[in-house]
Amino acid sequence: MHKVVISGTGLYTPPNSISNDELVASFNAWAERFNAENAAAIAAGEMEPAPLSSSEFIEKASGIKSRHVTDKQGILDVDRMVPYIPERSNDEWSILCEMSVKAAEEALQRAGRTAADIDGVIVACSNLQRAYPAVAIEVQAALGIQGFGFDMNVACSSATFGIQNAVNSISTGQARAILMVNPEICTGHMNFRDRDSHFIFGDACTAVILERADQATSPYQYEILGTRLLTQFSNNIRNNFGFLNRADESGIGKPDKLFVQEGRKVFREVCPMVAELIAEQLQQLDIPVTEVSRFWLHQANLNMNMLIARKLLGRDPDLQKEAPVVLDEYANTSSAGSIIAFHKFQDDLPAGSLGVICSFGAGYSIGSVVVRKR
Repeated sequence: MHKVVISGTGLYTPPNSISNDELVASFNAWAERFNAENAAAIAAGEMEPAPLSSSEFIEKASGIKSRHVTDKQGILDVDRMVPYIPERSNDEWSILCEMSVKAAEEALQRAGRTAADIDGVIVACSNLQRAYPAVAIEVQAALGIQGFGFDMNVACSSATFGIQNAVNSISTGQARAILMVNPEICTGHMNFRDRDSHFIFGDACTAVILERADQATSPYQYEILGTRLLTQFSNNIRNNFGFLNRADESGIGKPDKLFVQEGRKVFREVCPMVAELIAEQLQQLDIPVTEVSRFWLHQANLNMNMLIARKLLGRDPDLQKEAPVVLDEYANTSSAGSIIAFHKFQDDLPAGSLGVICSFGAGYSIGSVVVRKR
């Protein structure tokens, strides 16, 4: 069995950003118009008024201050409130492929590798553009990689589950190196007319190169000491949109065909599960929590990350050093979130430092990867 390292990471950030103030202005304009148009029904108690949002509410509830998006104009258009992403012809690279290639190119550069060194591509994300052909095979073709590719979806935990799949392929000798990418256009599945969730998501793509430790030459290596996965069924985070919707006429246009969640239930149920899984994994690896230099946690909600870190450390974490945050700028980018944090906050650690990459989300799903800098 071969030891496996992460030898390079990459990040593609869309060029457009929406601040809380901009998002709130659009939402409130829509809400005020909705309430005016339905004033009689609201007064009669036949309809609930649309509540107003605020930047203060968003930041207190989530820690989010802005988000990068693929399209800004369509989201802020009060008459639309959906990103405008034109369909591409079958002869063009898809938008997920394009994002993946941009992130992959940086990861390959940091790893000191070319497409010829990669044997497989895994596209692991929440929001796949289509059922088939697999986006991973398209990315493989766009980069000129020989070998295999496949798509996988475990919601926000897709990246850590993807790392586990890559480790399996490399450690058993099926591949020398794997490219794992996480293209997320989360704004495509958002209901921007729902006060409780209109601010949550942004768009981004991350990439990770994993390879045999004895062949890696990159100065950015992190050896994978262990992985741990857990799933438990829950309806508290759900998105029902899919190809079967066209076969059910009664379901077309219902709100639950977009992102919906029971946020308070998720907070209460997921945080203890995540902290327990990490603690058990570290114990199995004989690593005291006090020896972990950094936790790169899923970037969904600042309060969740604070609670998980507090349960593990027995105190509030240092958000600059121990549990870095990127969701203030990126918002929740689903599977890409923990990898963005890892990508941006890894180079400063000295050799021998221990860290945990952990994601959690719908399913429920939790993935944890313990690493040591080489």
